[in-house]
Amino acid sequence: MLRTIPEVMTAPKFEGGGIISFHEKAVPVPGAGQLLLQVGANALCGSERGQFYEGSDVTPGHEGAGVVAAAGPETTTPVGTPGAVFLMDFCGDCRSCALGFTNQCSQKRADYGFNVDGGFGAYELVNENVFFAVDSDMSPTEATLLLDIMGTNGHGIRWAQMARKDIESAVVTGAGPIGLGMLGMLKVMLGFDLPVVITDVIPYRLDLAAQMGGLPVNVAERTLADGLERHGLSDVDAGFDTSGVGGARRAALDSLSQRGVLVCIGHGGGLDLTISPDLIGPERAIVGSEYFCFNELPDNLAYLRSHRDYLMQIITHRMPVSDIQYAFELFFAGNTGKVVIEQ
Repeated sequence: MLRTIPEVMTAPKFEGGGIISFHEKAVPVPGAGQLLLQVGANALCGSERGQFYEGSDVTPGHEGAGVVAAAGPETTTPVGTPGAVFLMDFCGDCRSCALGFTNQCSQKRADYGFNVDGGFGAYELVNENVFFAVDSDMSPTEATLLLDIMGTNGHGIRWAQMARKDIESAVVTGAGPIGLGMLGMLKVMLGFDLPVVITDVIPYRLDLAAQMGGLPVNVAERTLADGLERHGLSDVDAGFDTSGVGGARRAALDSLSQRGVLVCIGHGGGLDLTISPDLIGPERAIVGSEYFCFNELPDNLAYLRSHRDYLMQIITHRMPVSDIQYAFELFFAGNTGKVVIEQ
């Protein structure tokens, strides 16, 4: 339900050193082409680690969803429309945008939550082009799934399918929220009978992965190769690294069959390889996958409509903004799936 828009709001302030305080700031007024959202939910992300420990000059939050509270001139979205916010404020005119690759915009104007205010505040100002409307019966918390969980992982799977159309098995390295999202999207997009091996060192996340139909391997106890064998597999057609750890990425590459594809989603780390035996001989492919394209959202919304209960398993904790300090501490301790702040 829409509230009367105040002139000021209380928003979390990431001070650095793992400290979040609260301060008052003006509620922005939308200008031409802009929407003011009354935020309903915003999910935590591992990419906010730097802001939590080093501080931020803006209000973080790049997985936000809410309701249009006010609309500026030259907009067409009605007040009261629910929806989610695409992270990257793409220009819509450059070569990449013209082809639909809005995640590779060469004239990007902003990254919401990183260099302009994001969704951990009660209100968020966005350009209309990054707002994606959802069904009126969909909660803001459900809508956040369309972003990093479904969007980022669906994009990675679509990349893999360009290199390998006949994916009949997969491995996911890292069972954090993105890894769990990758497991979920592999099942939703490629079939629930698809064997998906998933690795981590945190039992909580591996248990959740098993609950979602994954084949868990605790790599603190055994290698990925040993885990594959225990699950009755000798290799896999596709690997998805969400960990950003070089050793995990290398293990995923080693697990690939001929014509296998490795999709690198997690930032960080490196990858040592030898071109002939690793790539040329077996005709393997390695691709990078960054966020997703805005035009993928309609298909993902259809997936969410059909698989809400299954995908909502990934969200394990929901807290009010007053508990945001505890939420981040708990999240970075590792014993969670996706954590969502609800307004």
